[in-house]
Amino acid sequence: MTTHVLSDTGVLTGRSLRHIVRSPDTIITTAVTPVALMLLFTYVFGGAIDIGSGESYVSYLLPGILLITIASGVAYTSYRLFLDLQGGIVERFRSMPIARSSVLWAHVLTSLVANLAAVVIVIGVALVMGFRTGASVAAWLAVVGILVLFTLALTWIAVIAGLSAKTVDGASGFSYPLIFLPFISSAFVPTDTMPGPVAWFAEHQPVTSVVDTVRALFAQQPVGDDIWVALGWLVAIGLAAYLGAGAIYRRKVR
Repeated sequence: MTTHVLSDTGVLTGRSLRHIVRSPDTIITTAVTPVALMLLFTYVFGGAIDIGSGESYVSYLLPGILLITIASGVAYTSYRLFLDLQGGIVERFRSMPIARSSVLWAHVLTSLVANLAAVVIVIGVALVMGFRTGASVAAWLAVVGILVLFTLALTWIAVIAGLSAKTVDGASGFSYPLIFLPFISSAFVPTDTMPGPVAWFAEHQPVTSVVDTVRALFAQQPVGDDIWVALGWLVAIGLAAYLGAGAIYRRKVR
C-alpha cells in the first residue's frame, strides 16, 4: 500500500501535540529554568557585569537565554521517543501502512512547536523585565528562522539520544552539555573578558555565532559574518544529526 509521508507525519504529529496540550506543564517547565536564570543574572549579577555597551543587560542576555530554553526543551523529545520505543507503539506503527520516517518527523515537529511556545513565554517575561527592540519585521523573521534551525539541529541530536538510550535518565541526560554550552560563549559576558583558552573556545564554538547574530538583529546592528558562521554550524550539525538518526532508526526497525 502506498504511504503518504506528509499525511502520515501530520497524523502522528497531531497525536504528539495532543499529549502536549493535555500536559502543558511540559512547556511551562521548559521555560521555568531559563526564566529563573534570566531573573538571577539580570537582578543579582547584572549590576556587576560590564557588557561594554549602552543596552540593558536583559537585552544582552536574552539571545543566550532563548538558546538555553531550546536546549532544555529538546530533552522532552528524547524522553518521549524513548517511551514510545519502550512502550511498543513504534512496533505497532511498523505493522501499519505508514511511512517509517513519519514516526521521527512527528517527534521533531512536535519539538519545534513546543519549543517555540516556550520561547514566546520567555520573550514575554523579558519584555516585562525591560527588554526592548526596534527590530523590523524582516529582522524578527530572521531571528525566528535561526531559532527554528537551532531547534531542528538540537532536536535531531535528541532523536539520536532517544533511539540510543538504555534508560529514561540516559534519554534526557544528554541535554546537560547542550544547556551548559551557552555559559562558555558570548551569551552572558563578552568573550574578551575570559582567560585566553576559554576565550578561544567561546569564540569558535557554534553558540557564540548564533547568540551574536540574534543580538545584532534585535539591536538593529549589522550582523557581519556571524550569520553565515551560525548558518554553517546549524546546517552542518542538523544534517549530520539527521543522517545519524536515520541510520540508527533504520537499524532498529530492520
